[in-house]
Amino acid sequence: MRAIRVASAALLGLGALTMAVPAAHASGDNSGFWARVVPTTVAPGGEVRLRATGCEQSVTVASAVFDTVTVPRGRTTARVTVDRDARPGAVYEVSFYCGTFWQTVDLTIAGGRPEPGRPDHPQKGVHAGGGGTLAGLDLKEVALGAALITAALGTAYHLSRRRTDEDGA
Repeated sequence: MRAIRVASAALLGLGALTMAVPAAHASGDNSGFWARVVPTTVAPGGEVRLRATGCEQSVTVASAVFDTVTVPRGRTTARVTVDRDARPGAVYEVSFYCGTFWQTVDLTIAGGRPEPGRPDHPQKGVHAGGGGTLAGLDLKEVALGAALITAALGTAYHLSRRRTDEDGA
């Protein structure tokens, strides 16, 4: 029984530690890895040069307006053709991945004007739903989760006290 309690405590501690550790990477890290797209504005169907420096391995480059490309180790540039159906006036992210480091660069499609109500330039940072924010917070689910955790901790405490009382009798 003692081994189960120790293992449970270790797993609980490991889980808490894992959730408390911040993300190991942020865009624009000081690793010496740099990325550029030349030119930064191109017409649909045009060609751009992808430049990545400071990476000791191959660099993967992805965007919604061209197929994923790999810049081989030892090289710093690759050329790609932008899709012909890219929206004129739109700004697309181009993501460069060097191992655990990554950077994003904006690529503007020439011609046209951005849609009304949308910013000309999207905000930097992660563009992934409302996770980690209060968006879509359901108080009933939070209360239910808190109640389940409290019940589990109460039951564990009660059972551990009961075992201690039985051992001493």
